[in-house]
Amino acid sequence: MSDAMNELLSILDLETLEHNLFRGRSPQSGWQRVFGGQVIGQALVAAQRTVDPLRHVHSLHGYFMRAGDPAVPIIYEVDRIRDGSSFTTRRVVAIQHGHAIFSLEASFQIEEAGLEHQKPKPLDVTEPEQLISDRDLKEQYLQNAPGAIRKYWEQDRPIEMKPLSLSHYFSREKLPPEQNVWIKTTGPVPDDRAVQAAVLAYISDMTLLDTSLYAHGRSIFDRDLQVASLDHAMWFHRPCGFDDWLLYTADSPSTSGARGFNRGAIYSRNGQLIASTAQEGLIRVHSQA
Repeated sequence: MSDAMNELLSILDLETLEHNLFRGRSPQSGWQRVFGGQVIGQALVAAQRTVDPLRHVHSLHGYFMRAGDPAVPIIYEVDRIRDGSSFTTRRVVAIQHGHAIFSLEASFQIEEAGLEHQKPKPLDVTEPEQLISDRDLKEQYLQNAPGAIRKYWEQDRPIEMKPLSLSHYFSREKLPPEQNVWIKTTGPVPDDRAVQAAVLAYISDMTLLDTSLYAHGRSIFDRDLQVASLDHAMWFHRPCGFDDWLLYTADSPSTSGARGFNRGAIYSRNGQLIASTAQEGLIRVHSQA
């Protein structure tokens, strides 16, 4: 298991401070703000700690209010809104420096049988073994990549990613606002539905917002862009193991009003739809004059 994966599992294991009160920390990776997926995952863990373990998360909705400071802990306060006969609802507020930086509402449900269908996995998707590895990517391409992109790809990460296309990362070409990325954890994830859901929530914030920039030939690393997640929604359809690659597909129906809207779907390799996501993000263009 990679050190980064060990660190991810560690930061998702929140410290209990008091009834409904938890504390999380951030990895000291040198980034100026906390990764949004970390806050989503930790907030979900805080909610899960107050829910009957036989009830599993089926949806969450969150709003980002302020950038998180990785240098100080994050306090998660849980409001036990409702415990029904089948569903449980929780609200979580993440706090730093006396202010809310993120809020989450999550709903949990007991296991129930019912009707089933799903949208099929995209056809003609190249298998991950046929795509360039992280190591080969670094050796062949990153030496000529912009500094910000090189720093992002060279760091030790808990998630390995294999985009089906690399055009967006190394050119200003305007592309259809859609992408497919294979993702895999760099170490085992415990056979625990709650932990697996938190890891999946962490992953769900990766690459999603970037999709809305494809149509404009832009990148989140462009210095004249202010890019940040505004909200995030996720629906958990089926249990998820992490012993194989997952396919994260995304598209962006619209960008307007300095905001980009993105939708995603996470599939197992065998085509089972695991989760769906939606996110709107700030995309503000600043004058370089």
